[in-house]
Amino acid sequence: MLSLILLICSGVLLGYLLRHRRLGWLPQVVTVLVWLLLLLLGIEAGANPRVVGGLATLGVEAAIIACSGIAGTCLASWLLWRAVRKQATAGRTGEHTGGAGTWQALRGSLVIIAFFAAGCAVGAIGLLPQSVLESDISLWALYALLVSVGMSVGSDPQVVGRLRQFPRAMALLPVLTWVGTLGGVALAGWALLPHRPLTDVLAAGSGFAYYSLSSVLITEYRGAEWGTVALLANIMREIFTLLCSPLLVRSIGPLAPISCGGAASMDSTLPVITRSCGSEYAPLSIFHGFVVDTSVPFWVSFFCSF
Repeated sequence: MLSLILLICSGVLLGYLLRHRRLGWLPQVVTVLVWLLLLLLGIEAGANPRVVGGLATLGVEAAIIACSGIAGTCLASWLLWRAVRKQATAGRTGEHTGGAGTWQALRGSLVIIAFFAAGCAVGAIGLLPQSVLESDISLWALYALLVSVGMSVGSDPQVVGRLRQFPRAMALLPVLTWVGTLGGVALAGWALLPHRPLTDVLAAGSGFAYYSLSSVLITEYRGAEWGTVALLANIMREIFTLLCSPLLVRSIGPLAPISCGGAASMDSTLPVITRSCGSEYAPLSIFHGFVVDTSVPFWVSFFCSF
């Protein structure tokens, strides 16, 4: 985690030093790296027999957990945005609403779906050798992405000024992400998954899109079946954030993609959040992701202890 923060900070410093140069190529680099990471994520998911085997039998339960957690975070972030919106937008020339139009946002989401689906197909068919699957390509791509995002933030001379205009209440966003996610998941577990212990449902939801760590922990506590549900649910949440961030900004507010991104708002979903909400929201997204990320082991262990 410290290495990710250092990479982002290095990118910010590099962007600041190069702020007087033309960096118009940065958005294109970020877009290509996002596509590459989605392709690699799809390959990883398609090649994982736990994911493929769990799609038919456990996918519905995972979808319920993912959708309820997303709905809860959207509601919580909307309430916070409604409370601070006047302060957050006071003195600003215009609120960033995610770019060009709804069709362009949707077209970008469809491209992302295509890359992820292609990766799933490649992974499921087994076109790539095991050595490629076990390589660090996705890790290096993520590192390059974080540096690029940091550069886009550091090269923007208005970021610091915009950040100072944000009300301090926005620091409560991680707390509302916890409350919204766990509240939504608890309600869905009680109403739609009565055959599952509520603590197990909450444990799966408390991965907050950190699917790798949460699924491993839950597998240790509850076995491979429920670990697969947690894996699928948190992958769905991350994919939803990657696909729908522009639409969330338009319909709910700029805090919704950050909250939906959960622990991933500081790394894999950060470029999409920055592009959708505006570069001034990058520091808030990183702070939110850091706090939520560090809380995942605590929440998962707490609910699995019952």
